[in-house]
Amino acid sequence: MTRKILATLFAAAALMGLSGLAPASAEPAAAAVSCYGGAKSLTYHYSASAVEFGTYTTTSRCNDINIKLTTDIPGVYLDACVVFVDHTNLCNHNNTYSTFGPQWATVATDVKDGTHFRLRVHAYDTDAQTVQFLLAF
Repeated sequence: MTRKILATLFAAAALMGLSGLAPASAEPAAAAVSCYGGAKSLTYHYSASAVEFGTYTTTSRCNDINIKLTTDIPGVYLDACVVFVDHTNLCNHNNTYSTFGPQWATVATDVKDGTHFRLRVHAYDTDAQTVQFLLAF
């Protein structure tokens, strides 16, 4: 009898939203939507040397600095890195660039809120003449 009562109480609590149970992915999905929803739209124009965007300040909207190419030219990529301007004029990850394409990807991880940075970009190859991309931070 006790099991039946407990089962009924649990079902009632779940129906009323009191169970506190939610799918494990609900919170990260909401965070990702708000992070990417605040993305800044930028355009890279080909240059023989690296081009810098910013200075930007990280917010609580994202834990990382993220990039996604939105250009409609297939097979175009950009090389990018983050420069934490209050501390250095070199790129993160031992002053190296990473290559980015049309999927969301992380340029820098676990960045504290209020951190000042610039995004440094250069073309992966000469196909990257004019490339639109999103920056979320």
